[in-house]
Amino acid sequence: MSTHDLTQPPTQAPTQPGVTLEPLPDDPGTTALLHAWVTHPRSRFWQMQDATAADVAQEYRDIAASAHHDAWLGRVDGRPTFLAETYDPSRSPLADVGADLREGDLGMHLLVAPPVGPPRAGLTRAVMAAVLEHCFADPRVARVVVEPDVGNDAIARLNAEAGFVEVGTVRLPDKTARLSFLERADWARGQYPAPHLRPDVLARAQRQLVAKAIAELCHERLLAPRPATPVRAGGGSGGESAPAWTLTAPDGTEYRFTARRLPLEHWDLDPASLTRTRDGVFLPLDVQELVAEHAEPLGLRGELVAVYLEELAATLAWTCWQLDRPRMGVEDLLGASHAEVEAAVTEGHPGFVANRGRIGLGLAAHEAWSPDAARPVRLHWVAARRAASGLWLGRGWSAQDLPVLGPGRERDVLHARLRRHGLDPADYLLLPVHPWQWDAKVAVTFAPDVARRDLVPLGEGLTRYQAMQSIRTFTDLDDPRRVQVKTALAIQNMGFTRGLSPAYMEATPAVSDWVASVVEADPELHGRGFQVLREVAAAGYTGDVFHRHAPGAPQRKMLAALWRESPASAARPGERVVTMAALLHRDAAGDSYAAALVRASGLEPRAWVARYLDAYLRPVAHCLLAHDLAFMPHGENLLVALVDHAPVRCVMKDLGEEVALLSPDRPLPAGAERARARVDPDERCLAVLTDVVDGFLRHLAAVLDGAGVLPVSDFWDEAAGCLERHAADHPELADAVAAVGLQRPRFPHSCLNRLQLRDARQMVDIADQASSLLYAGTLENPLHRPEGADGATTSEGGEVGRLLTRP
Repeated sequence: MSTHDLTQPPTQAPTQPGVTLEPLPDDPGTTALLHAWVTHPRSRFWQMQDATAADVAQEYRDIAASAHHDAWLGRVDGRPTFLAETYDPSRSPLADVGADLREGDLGMHLLVAPPVGPPRAGLTRAVMAAVLEHCFADPRVARVVVEPDVGNDAIARLNAEAGFVEVGTVRLPDKTARLSFLERADWARGQYPAPHLRPDVLARAQRQLVAKAIAELCHERLLAPRPATPVRAGGGSGGESAPAWTLTAPDGTEYRFTARRLPLEHWDLDPASLTRTRDGVFLPLDVQELVAEHAEPLGLRGELVAVYLEELAATLAWTCWQLDRPRMGVEDLLGASHAEVEAAVTEGHPGFVANRGRIGLGLAAHEAWSPDAARPVRLHWVAARRAASGLWLGRGWSAQDLPVLGPGRERDVLHARLRRHGLDPADYLLLPVHPWQWDAKVAVTFAPDVARRDLVPLGEGLTRYQAMQSIRTFTDLDDPRRVQVKTALAIQNMGFTRGLSPAYMEATPAVSDWVASVVEADPELHGRGFQVLREVAAAGYTGDVFHRHAPGAPQRKMLAALWRESPASAARPGERVVTMAALLHRDAAGDSYAAALVRASGLEPRAWVARYLDAYLRPVAHCLLAHDLAFMPHGENLLVALVDHAPVRCVMKDLGEEVALLSPDRPLPAGAERARARVDPDERCLAVLTDVVDGFLRHLAAVLDGAGVLPVSDFWDEAAGCLERHAADHPELADAVAAVGLQRPRFPHSCLNRLQLRDARQMVDIADQASSLLYAGTLENPLHRPEGADGATTSEGGEVGRLLTRP
């Protein structure tokens, strides 16, 4: 990282008033001052004790000429007091000794002038604070690196007080150094307990969320803007005039904005155009006030107003947190790993407004364990008495196959801890617990179980994990091909407490095995490379009083875990696997990841989309038509395998809780009966039309159109063609095609935000989700071909057949 951009004053007020930094002047007076400083006996670690004034002048002229090294003169109350240097560690000797460097690192050296007269209390700490503030003023800086001499105990203490973490020693050409890092988040906490909660960041978050709220609530027909004076707006494949709209609340508050209405009543709203006024006075945008102003049309009443407003507050909090962090640009993400892409994704669920509530997870916990923080996590482990626990394994798996449960150093360490309590490991099952869950729930809610040694806390394990976007699923950083771990987490997010029920987990491996067997045996799915990640094992504790006496209690979902095959293990040679949610991601500059993939692939946009739809829409539709099998295939539940940045196939995950057999007659294996869902035959189409077409493709079509990559009309024409090619290839499914009617003219408009507004504490009954759904009339189906229309001609093939439809 070049340091020459760090020439502006810090963006925040100085930690110590009166402390300033400026580029080092090149003049005789400054040279004489520096010579006196660096040759003083107290400055021996600066390694210029024998330098002449000419040596000092030349040293800093060389630094000034470098593109990767800068020097700064620091003043306190206008008086020269210290010297600071910043440099790119990747262009320094650190890069030659195997130091763990990464993009966003900035090196720093600091020399405080020998005191003249009595020492000034707190001066060195104030100087250090100002220099670090100066370093982090550049938002690209993610970490500050220091490498003081191992003999410099004073600076080591100062670094530790400032938050630097020493990671070891390195041998440099002129010294043995303590290598230490200070992460931006750690520094920020020391400056201000919630540095992301600033007026400027909040204003950005509010504009983003108000725009989304209006767009999605209009989509669900809860709000009804009226046309206003047209204005010219950018965006869109044609750069056409975007209509202006006015939305008036019952109290007279007026919102004005420009937006295009795309298929599926998708409102492509320009956030920059949004204004809010009352009685002609401009007011700040505020998503909570927007909801409160429209509480009546939104159906919010009584205590549910506060419940939903809290979800919005939490979503705002974590949106601010994300906006204040440096993020990889979409071009950098083109070569990023699955874990790196997961950490970079910022949108969350594209349909829900309050989509990042995480109620119960505090700031420190969020910074330590959230997927956005992308920090290594070591799970907590408890030993659960086997007589009060269960372990359920999938086909071909045994406890010996699972990390920790099978042979290995980590298991041996945990068993040794158990023996220190005088307990026999043969009597206990090792159970992973989220660190927050242990501290906030298990150690308190299950205190009697811990005290009587039915649960034995064993502390942190050895394996380093990273949280995925689902927040309670962890991938193994030490060996990404090993199984992922999903833990119970009793926080509220998007209308659910994110627990895991042992009773529900018991059948999960059997359900997973059944789905995998269906997929593996189907030639269409096999030929498309469609794959599912099996949930190979589950475990849970049931010896608590809640399981004995409190049916349905949330506490019965606080101690269970699930092991799932790793996305890395699913990748084939030459493939890169990313979460499908990333296709809706935009970086800090507003650039689209999906658009970047299309450009990097070298394919025509329509050809790229055709490949994607054949990898995603076609297999999901086939599962429904051929097997009455429905998934919940939203962005976080799908992985896209890319070769040369183009989609080649999809991998489905999260089967145990989000898969359903929509047939009353098809057989299910023993233990998997709970996967059967009873729905009206005419609603089976919604497994694709709501969950895929309206729930995800609607947003992707708008993203690609808005980026000027592919017009929405071409996108939907290609999607219709995808289904028609499938129908032509499978004449044996003609009856199912006609009965399900994926290309019917209209379909019921199932609404997500209406569910959350009805009761944000529990949107649906997980055991009977279909009966919980809320509808707002019907939507025009963009996959429908009007009578007499010609079949689509795709970019990768010729004429395709017409799919039979049913009104």
